[in-house]
Amino acid sequence: MANPKPRVKVPKKASKGEVITIKTLISHPMESGQRKDKEGNLVPRQIINTFKCEFDGQLVFECDMDPAVSANPYMEFNAKVENSGTFKFTWVDDDGSIYESENKITVE
Repeated sequence: MANPKPRVKVPKKASKGEVITIKTLISHPMESGQRKDKEGNLVPRQIINTFKCEFDGQLVFECDMDPAVSANPYMEFNAKVENSGTFKFTWVDDDGSIYESENKITVE
């Protein structure tokens, strides 16, 4: 599998106290472990099992994912911003791989 690539959309600027929408997508096959290959062998399970968003070290959003989640999982959620800072996004794969992305926002 090619290296999963996270994509994140966070506004570059916001007003103090504004509720912003954050969108994330990571390219990943999310293999459930229940499908068989051409030879009839089970394809090993490999899913993103945890997603987390933090703002300057404080948890904003977190979820666990199950094998039923489709390939290339997309997340959309809201966050209220009071000050400028950095959003950190973390995806954890079954094999222990960790994929991260960071986005800064300026609050005026």
